[in-house]
Amino acid sequence: MTRTYIVTGSASGIGAATAELLRERGEKVIGVDLRNADVEADLSTPEGRRDAADRAVELAGGSVDALIACAGISAPVPLTVSVNYFGVTEFLDRLAPVLARSSAPRAVVVSSMASLQPNSPELVQAMLDGDEAEARRIGQELADQGPQVGYLNYPSSKRALSRWVRRASISELYAGNGIPLNAVAPGTVLTAMTRELLATPEGVAMVDASVPMPLNGHSEPVVIARLLAWLAGEENTHLAGQTIYADGGADATLRGDDIWSAVQA
Repeated sequence: MTRTYIVTGSASGIGAATAELLRERGEKVIGVDLRNADVEADLSTPEGRRDAADRAVELAGGSVDALIACAGISAPVPLTVSVNYFGVTEFLDRLAPVLARSSAPRAVVVSSMASLQPNSPELVQAMLDGDEAEARRIGQELADQGPQVGYLNYPSSKRALSRWVRRASISELYAGNGIPLNAVAPGTVLTAMTRELLATPEGVAMVDASVPMPLNGHSEPVVIARLLAWLAGEENTHLAGQTIYADGGADATLRGDDIWSAVQA
């Protein structure tokens, strides 16, 4: 039976590859993006998130089986916080009651290997507290110190998103409604956002120093799309709160073989 998917960030990168893959498999896809999408909307604002969710459900005829949130940016400014965290969490929460009516509801978001990088704990906490105004204030303070410090907006947004996924996945809204909620954290993916950075040997060396990928190197977007499609499919019934690092071994390289020592017995 054909399933109905909502895919944010559907006009480019991982989102476009995911929408294309699902359509090739015969699924119904409603794309959401700033432009060139079924629903053109700005997920950086509360109003844009609400309108986008409502319009997507309308196009779906009121029935949605899965949501795949790929929309995101990596700019060293507080807009990154609004898009990457609030543009995902508020959008998902608004659609969760609609998903719950499906016989096999699923939700999956795109985090990042950057969730393991240095971040601003203060900014992460403001996001987890649901305080967008405070989060943007902190993000602006970081941006005012220059792009190197301002970049903390990005890993902070992805750390907060992965933490939110763990919290929300076992809540009544998600687990209580039978909705597996998980995240995928890509390593370096060959998209429009990264190709310029990877155009020179110096750029490649810098990227690979931060995100070492011993298994097969940089990935094409469809690699991530295939994993997103499985997580959003009927076969996935029991994964909850996981951030799956589809990163060519970057996580294992950087964190090593023991990520449990800090856990108290």
